[in-house]
Amino acid sequence: MTQPPHLAPYGSWKSPISADMIVQSSVRLGSIALDQKDVYWIEGRPAEAGRNVIVRRTPDGKTVDLTPEPFNARTRVNEYGGGAIAVKDGTIYFSNFADQRLYQQTPSSKPQPLTPIANWRYGDAVIDQERGRIICVRENHTVDGEPVNTLVSISLENGEDIQVLASGCDFYSSPRLSPDCSKLAWLSWNHPNMPWDVTQLWVAPILTDGSLGVAELIAGGVDESVFQPEWSPDGVLYFVCDRTNWWNLYRWQPTRGEIEPLCEMEAEFGLPQWVFGMSTYGFDGANRIICTYTQEGNWHLASIDLNTKQQSVIATPYTSISDLKVADNQAVLIAGSVTEATAIVQLDLTNGQINVLRKSSELAIDTGYLSPPQAIAFPTTNGLTAYGFFYPPLNKDYTAPTSEKPPLIVKSHGGPTAATSSAFNLKIQYWTSRGFAILDVNYGGSTGYGRDYRQRLKNNWGIVDVDDCTNGAQYLAKQGLVDGERLAIAGGSAGGYTTLAALTFRNVFKAGASYYGISDLEVLAKDTHKFESRYLDGLIGPYPERKDLYQQRSPIHFTDQLSCPVIFFQGLEDKVVPPSQAEMMVAALKAKGLPVAYVTYEGEQHGFRKAETIKRTLEGELYFYSRVFGFELAEAIDPLTIYNY
Repeated sequence: MTQPPHLAPYGSWKSPISADMIVQSSVRLGSIALDQKDVYWIEGRPAEAGRNVIVRRTPDGKTVDLTPEPFNARTRVNEYGGGAIAVKDGTIYFSNFADQRLYQQTPSSKPQPLTPIANWRYGDAVIDQERGRIICVRENHTVDGEPVNTLVSISLENGEDIQVLASGCDFYSSPRLSPDCSKLAWLSWNHPNMPWDVTQLWVAPILTDGSLGVAELIAGGVDESVFQPEWSPDGVLYFVCDRTNWWNLYRWQPTRGEIEPLCEMEAEFGLPQWVFGMSTYGFDGANRIICTYTQEGNWHLASIDLNTKQQSVIATPYTSISDLKVADNQAVLIAGSVTEATAIVQLDLTNGQINVLRKSSELAIDTGYLSPPQAIAFPTTNGLTAYGFFYPPLNKDYTAPTSEKPPLIVKSHGGPTAATSSAFNLKIQYWTSRGFAILDVNYGGSTGYGRDYRQRLKNNWGIVDVDDCTNGAQYLAKQGLVDGERLAIAGGSAGGYTTLAALTFRNVFKAGASYYGISDLEVLAKDTHKFESRYLDGLIGPYPERKDLYQQRSPIHFTDQLSCPVIFFQGLEDKVVPPSQAEMMVAALKAKGLPVAYVTYEGEQHGFRKAETIKRTLEGELYFYSRVFGFELAEAIDPLTIYNY
């Protein structure tokens, strides 16, 4: 006989979804590469201190790890990395995290260094087999001032034979060889632009000595961002561009010099290029593209006939799709749904059969403990609309008193030009199965709703994002869905700044959790890495010319307005948001007498990768809320120090 649910306050429900379960059973999946019939990808493993392991799957279904300890396939170009591997005819080339050198190996051999010992970083590589070389982005840290980024070629016979192919711009990405190896396409951009604001697409002939001829500007420039250039098998250059507000697909015919749209839609076929190697489309022969796009927060898979431009949706159960690669009548992608964790998925393009190659989590959880996301649109400042996903609390074993409404945690994603999705997220279910409601906000500035929506944050960081997060929380409270007196906000990196700004400049939230968040914008403007060193020019204004705005929007200067508890989590080796950012805020809150906790981690950088770190942050945030919101925990959690409590 089924037992009736227990009556217990929200937050105190016992859940089978534990922090141990999350860190022990999950891996991060990325960097898919196809080589003949083999599929490669990278797994980031919290249980191995966040080590990134290259995995190979052969057509017979055998899967094997290729990266022996202590190697770690991860590049630090632009600090965020991505594009750490390239594979050609069974030889793997990868960047090793510890020394940032390029290594080469085969499935039957150990990694051997290719590039010399130097303070250089490499990423986003393509193999120029005809000339026996790799072409990639190099970031040179041996110079005075900020590092210098270039496109270089590296001999596969002698890794010290390095030739600079393109220089003079602040940033480069996406080098792509034409099928006949006669041309190279690439993207570049300069300070103060970010790649989702302004990029330029170039094409140059490759000369007999391997150098590049005169480069031709194909697309991009003022108010135009180009993403993922790719050559079709018959030598036509395709790319994604947002010249009509939406990141749509285009092609350039070199014989005619014309650019034409492929599929004009109010949908996004592109992504903010925070890391190298992002891919939303690929070619199934010369006459068909397989692509993915997002509308209203959900991703879709489609096919485009390149002769007729006719698009056909490919039905899948997935709402989140990324890292799409196509070859030999198959599409391989990272996909997830509202009830299934992300996985490496192989789609047979001839019969539509789906084969799951690797799941990010092998857990099978009763749906009675899973809260499905509800896409919501809510009114925000200036008569505009913002978006998000709402997860009500759900646990089949519990119900709360009818007089009680659940506490709400508003999730403010990082970026800030990124986006959340409806894909299954076990960390969200950790909260909802304990009796919390979650609002995952795609505030103004987020990707997925067109360039105009993305540009809402221009000069308005700390205003638009804060308004949207607070208005979303108040909207749910007014609907009677959450407790307006127990509203919390949490976020990491830029989302940590939004969290701290919302707690400081608005009187809506009663608690907050900042993960490697920003409290002093001036310090960030003067003390961060090259990739983001001018990011704030577009989000706030040029520094020091608009020093007044930096001070006005920095929570550290207005701690007198902060009147609720905050917990801070910080990696001590973070170069993107240095620990000093959290430490200044913690000191101010201590001095004011507000409850505050500060949890630091040796060996962690920007974003937490170690299993013990992830476990401690989840449990630490829950413990913190239990104390400040006044409910009993259903499980034993190691306490943490809360000052002034």
